[in-house]
Amino acid sequence: MQKLRAYLQLMRPANIVTAIADILAGAAASGVFSQVLLTNDNSWNSDNFPDLLWLIVATIGLYGGGIVFNDVFDAKLDQEERPERPIPRGNVSVTEGAVLGGVLLVGGILSAMQVSVESFIIAVAVAVCALLYDYWGKHQLIFGPINMGLCRGGNLLLGISLIPAAISDYWYLSLIPIVYIAAITMVSRGEVHGGNRAALWGGAGLYAIVILALATLAIREQSGWVAFVFMALFASQIYPPLFKAIRHAQPQFIGKAVKAGVISLIILNAVFASIFATSLFALLVLLLLPLSIGLARYFAVT
Repeated sequence: MQKLRAYLQLMRPANIVTAIADILAGAAASGVFSQVLLTNDNSWNSDNFPDLLWLIVATIGLYGGGIVFNDVFDAKLDQEERPERPIPRGNVSVTEGAVLGGVLLVGGILSAMQVSVESFIIAVAVAVCALLYDYWGKHQLIFGPINMGLCRGGNLLLGISLIPAAISDYWYLSLIPIVYIAAITMVSRGEVHGGNRAALWGGAGLYAIVILALATLAIREQSGWVAFVFMALFASQIYPPLFKAIRHAQPQFIGKAVKAGVISLIILNAVFASIFATSLFALLVLLLLPLSIGLARYFAVT
């Protein structure tokens, strides 16, 4: 049980829940949930359900594997900065971590392959971006945040690939999580030693761009007022801890701001769902939030 808990700590279960929300949001953008749970419209085809499950399994593998390799590549650094993590603590060896990460990534790719060629290609791209970030990208001042954002944007595309034809219509949606994750990554750089306020204000500015993009999208799609309620909820969760971090610029406050940003990915995905599907489906996506928060009490998020 101790070994299993150590493996789960490496995978960061609370974060994986946010990745599942990406898939549901992408599926909503593909159009399959446009009327489901509200009318008797045939937009949802039960034949899509197995494919949706395969994509959920795929994102568990891809996200879990990517985050495990983050700790594998940071093993030496974590001995100094995060000795409480499973690898520096000795609960999991570097080799065991690498095997776990490899199995998860390959499993994620193989799961996506069950859906379509497009899903397979996107899954491979996400895996490559994750490994690139873990090994090299996170050390790059400019490309690092973009690299991390590409992983999350690709995950949203993976959900859209539930209906491959929808990728060409809604590929640009992946730009929104790219900007959002870039903002979180900027903020997180002061998590260990404290951060400079300029970077934190930069993250706040990127958050504003994300909300503006969502509002523009909602207006274009004629989504109604519910989408703006979800946006208000989103803003209310990400800004207060960030402003507190800006005031103090201390690691403990920055860590809380990062944690809030990561978990609020579920609310971001609920916003997508409210724009492209029914409000009831958006609420179902939002129900992943208490699950993620609950898991975050027992397993590290950052």
